[in-house]
Amino acid sequence: MIQASHRPVRVYADGIYDLFHQGHARQLMQAKRIFPNVYLIVGVCSDSLTHENKGRTVMDENERYEAVRHCRYVDEVVRDAPWTLDDEFLNKHKIDFVAHDEIPYSAGSSDDIYAHIKARGMFVATERTEGVSTSDVVARIVKDYDVYVRRNLARGYSARELNVGYIKEKTFRLQNKMDELKNKGKKVIENIGEKRQDLIQKWEDKSKEFIGNFLLLFGREGRISHFWNEGKGRIRQALSPPSSPPRSLNASSSSRRHYDSGWILKS
Repeated sequence: MIQASHRPVRVYADGIYDLFHQGHARQLMQAKRIFPNVYLIVGVCSDSLTHENKGRTVMDENERYEAVRHCRYVDEVVRDAPWTLDDEFLNKHKIDFVAHDEIPYSAGSSDDIYAHIKARGMFVATERTEGVSTSDVVARIVKDYDVYVRRNLARGYSARELNVGYIKEKTFRLQNKMDELKNKGKKVIENIGEKRQDLIQKWEDKSKEFIGNFLLLFGREGRISHFWNEGKGRIRQALSPPSSPPRSLNASSSSRRHYDSGWILKS
């Protein structure tokens, strides 16, 4: 169908794309990278067509269109895309290839709505992302239904907006209040623990300071040691006074002459 040229290969992918998630993004990434130069067209089915063939969606068609349009791999979005592809649609959008996973999709009397595309060699397969689907996301929400309802009630949503009965609403609000009291009690205990830790730290700091001052006071270089050494020196001086200086020889001879002279005079 496509001839050798420099124009981009026009690849078409379609789907519901409800609650757009990483599985959708990976599918579109694969479609975009099938060939070196791809112009990716993505068809999104309307609400009425989806509800008729598959079931209800969480997001409405406009939300789903916008979610796909903002995906980086998408070049063009086709709104109200058909459930099955005919030649008129393929020619209108000049589609060269259709990208989708290989799982057969049945509709009406057809076991695989892509069978005629595959027969013409226009089908390129993409791989599904295991464990990721819109159904899985919805299942998670349903599983934790109470948690999400309580969260939204706490955020200001009314019971009517959440389709919750009177008794159920009061039960959820009581549970929220109990959780709030538990959290407050936990915070009080944590604050007490922090203050206790601060007191212990301050006591340790004061103890270190006291010990340091004590060592400065009584240590070898401390003031008490200085006073004690000085006192010992004074006591030693008091108990052992210095000896009198020795008299000189001249002084002794002079004294003796005076004595002799005095004795001679008296006699």
